[in-house]
Amino acid sequence: MKKKSDISEEDSALFREAVGKIKPLKQDSVLHEKPKPSPNPSRVENEPPEMQALLDSEYDQNLLERGDELLFSRSGIQKQTLRKLRRGQFNMEEELDLHGLTVELARTALSDFLLDCHMHSRRCVQIIHGKGIGSDNKKPIIKNKVNNWLRQRDDVLAFCSALPADGGTGAIYLLLKGINTHGVKRQI
Repeated sequence: MKKKSDISEEDSALFREAVGKIKPLKQDSVLHEKPKPSPNPSRVENEPPEMQALLDSEYDQNLLERGDELLFSRSGIQKQTLRKLRRGQFNMEEELDLHGLTVELARTALSDFLLDCHMHSRRCVQIIHGKGIGSDNKKPIIKNKVNNWLRQRDDVLAFCSALPADGGTGAIYLLLKGINTHGVKRQI
């Protein structure tokens, strides 16, 4: 049913004369999305061999699944400190989001982020690695890589999966060693 117009025939004719001949556009209802980056690392020239070995390692299907929780602490970390971290009771001083990055870009971003955290004396931060829903095989590639990379760093005291409100198993809380102004590492 056509809606009755309040515009007079004279006004309509004037409008058509002013606009001239028009050609209707076709409706394009397709949403164009940018392609997802490949989760496979790209080779970097002059990369230290140990870093390249981490990148080149094959993805193990038996590693963490999307819903698996992460939990790691160095020996000497008090149970109470780890409990507070798991409950999200530390003030998160900074956040890094690795969603949609390739393995190589995620490693670089994480390394730069941790360096920045130490430079600004940030001790407790959040890292969002995602759950792997967007990866080709629906497995958490970046989550597994972050888990391995952080365990190898001496400046990492502990980390655990975040509370559901902060990303759940798609994010972690990370506790870093503090460094005082004289360059001596503080103990928790």
